[in-house]
Amino acid sequence: MKIEVPVEKNEQYEVTIDDLTYEGMGVAKIDDFPIFIENTLPTEKALIQVIKVKKSFAYGRLIKLITKSKDRVELVNKTYTQTGIAPLQHLAYESQLKFKQHQIEVDFQKAKYPVEVDPTIGMEKPYQYRNKAQIPVRNVDGQLETGFYRRHSHDLVPIEDFYIQDPKIDEAIIIVRDILRKFEVPAYDEIKHTGVIRNVMVRRGHYSGEMMIVLITRTKKLPSGDQIVEEIRKQLPEINSIVQNINEKKTNALMGRKNVVLFGSEKIIDKLMGLMFEISPTSFYQVNPVQTEKLYSLAIEKAKLNKDDVVIDAYCGIGTISLAVAKKVKQVYGVEVVEDAVRDAKRNAKLNGLDNVRFVANRAETQMAEWQKQGIKPDVVIVDPPRKGLDASLIDSIDEMNPERVVYVSCNPATLTRDVKLFADKGYKLNQPIQPVDQFPQTTHIESISVLERV
Repeated sequence: MKIEVPVEKNEQYEVTIDDLTYEGMGVAKIDDFPIFIENTLPTEKALIQVIKVKKSFAYGRLIKLITKSKDRVELVNKTYTQTGIAPLQHLAYESQLKFKQHQIEVDFQKAKYPVEVDPTIGMEKPYQYRNKAQIPVRNVDGQLETGFYRRHSHDLVPIEDFYIQDPKIDEAIIIVRDILRKFEVPAYDEIKHTGVIRNVMVRRGHYSGEMMIVLITRTKKLPSGDQIVEEIRKQLPEINSIVQNINEKKTNALMGRKNVVLFGSEKIIDKLMGLMFEISPTSFYQVNPVQTEKLYSLAIEKAKLNKDDVVIDAYCGIGTISLAVAKKVKQVYGVEVVEDAVRDAKRNAKLNGLDNVRFVANRAETQMAEWQKQGIKPDVVIVDPPRKGLDASLIDSIDEMNPERVVYVSCNPATLTRDVKLFADKGYKLNQPIQPVDQFPQTTHIESISVLERV
């Protein structure tokens, strides 16, 4: 039986926007049938055109605004919305912070677990904050271009000012792009799997100012490699590191396994929380150091640590939280699945003269069970998982280790909600309120800190 839907593709409708989705799209309803429309805000009346119809929802395109929200601000550049670089740029920053607070409340309400959520901690300058760029290189109209993909596609939109990145990084990308053009280096063609340059990555220490450029190539040989390096050094005399990363496979994975240092060191150094960190091309290092310091300082404060405590840091990365915690406690154990990150973490511990922290490369859920068998009894467990949240077996292991507190740094309110309920079943009570921190202004991503205490 065919289900009747109240809208048709390519037809125009006048609608009122009722809500925002977690992706930042406006939601309008026609006969209770939801339509999602980019660049619209609650309370706005709009003329839209339906561009895609599914069984239970549709997508629309804004044709014109009939009435505007008081929270609307002018777009800095429409390409930031088209490419998903800054999908909330049309929403006033104070309202972005409220949107993020509200998203956490909504997910807990849906789960019938109402919580208190504090106002989101924002930034004074909510743009030009990213210390890392990964920019695709493609051929557009016969010319090598750098930019970003149009949303839900692999069509490159040439961009010079990325708005949310450190301007020095934007400047470096343009310089590298022009040098690649000068030496006629072919851009990668992902359909034919031909060409040389796939991506340009730039990393810059927020506090140190040290800069690394990574040229990600499909081929082992970089044509005119020596001249390209010489030109980059001439035009960017402050550069500390130029690396070629070789990714020969036909894959969506950004980087390959092999790095070749073309100039300087394979690492740059930056400071965070008063500690020094080595950053390699493949290191996971938070992209917004200003907000990361607020996030981690609060997480450590809420952990209520004392000098005799034993702490486990699951998902420890290159050791950013572990090493900050190690200065305050007796012993820290860190686990991370990425072996390169664990090697970095061990080097960072040495760099900062900290010998009361032990790092292991393993899946967090496997290693927690192992530590539990070894009789390790943490006072506090800190978790900072990826978007998929915690594995149920990891929650079981934490429960059996019986720490007083679990500090949960989350990047996904939906999986946070699920995991808090699982902890509640084990006898852990959520200390309210939850504290959101805006790590990614102008985007829909939400970080937060929650504390669970053993009842």
